[in-house]
Amino acid sequence: MRWENLTDSDHARAADPALFGADAVTTRTFDTPEFRGITFHEVRARSILNRVPGASRMPFEWTVNPYRGCTHACVYCFARKTHSYLDLDTGLDFDSQIVVKVNAPELLRRQLASRRWQGEHVAMGTNVDCYQRAEGRYRLMPGIIEALTERANPFSILTKGTLILRDLEALTRAARVTDVGISVSVGFTDPELWRTVEPGTPAPERRLEVVRTLGEHGIGCGVLMAPVIPFLGDEPAQLRAAVRAIAAAGATSVTPLVLHLRPGAREWFMAWLGRHHPHLVRRYERLYAEGAYAPRWYQRRITRQVHELAQEYGVGPTRAGMPRRIAEPQVEPAPSEPVEPVQLSLM
Repeated sequence: MRWENLTDSDHARAADPALFGADAVTTRTFDTPEFRGITFHEVRARSILNRVPGASRMPFEWTVNPYRGCTHACVYCFARKTHSYLDLDTGLDFDSQIVVKVNAPELLRRQLASRRWQGEHVAMGTNVDCYQRAEGRYRLMPGIIEALTERANPFSILTKGTLILRDLEALTRAARVTDVGISVSVGFTDPELWRTVEPGTPAPERRLEVVRTLGEHGIGCGVLMAPVIPFLGDEPAQLRAAVRAIAAAGATSVTPLVLHLRPGAREWFMAWLGRHHPHLVRRYERLYAEGAYAPRWYQRRITRQVHELAQEYGVGPTRAGMPRRIAEPQVEPAPSEPVEPVQLSLM
């Protein structure tokens, strides 16, 4: 790992490897503005190819996640609970205590070379975003893409990050030898909603520019329209504005997914809702009274509206941009956790 941009004010110290399930941990902070307030825990992971529990009900079986925690700081993020496995909280710690698997590319290359590996599809961005802000410094994805390309191993990436364009040349090379699927997450285009619920992400229009740029370079890109946020982003005019912008960007598909609130994310989101939209708290309690997911009638209504709009604006067929179906991204449960029923599709 190279650190050409370190300054005298950067700090590093050893941390307890047992907490992170890794062989070594260095905890590092930087005083540069983009990383102020963020702590990075650099680990040498023991494995990087993860088999998804309950894979028979998933659209993918294997994942690679070079990071844990995410500086996108989306208040609804379904992956927040994973930080509790590290003895960290699912709120501010998830946003600011980032685990970096610094040996991810070399470890992946070794695992892909194993005689036991059968060349299955590998999904990335299924837990936290592999193109979050930290990737600009650690640069793990170029090595990961290169390792997959060397083996002509099919893969897909789901992201909210514009940093993926840095790796456009590598993705183009990969697409010449294997199936490569890219999907960008844009749940809405309302700038005020974006600023409050996704404060660490690029603006929706910048993400849609990624869709446009990828398409111009021959890499079809779908849009995961997620999450559609009840009572804040689900008005017909809001859905129309989002689908119209997605169509204008040249997306190959649009797949809507309604907000879901699992433990860890639910508490953090509801606290945010109470501060910013207290009049909606009771409505949310009723809508999500049965658990993490909105009622099926509500999900079907949103799906129908978005699909009708997609047809009107000429987007589709749904999911055409992915070599495998990318449905709702799932948290990968810890080994001791029971696998919960999952919502794979709203169609």
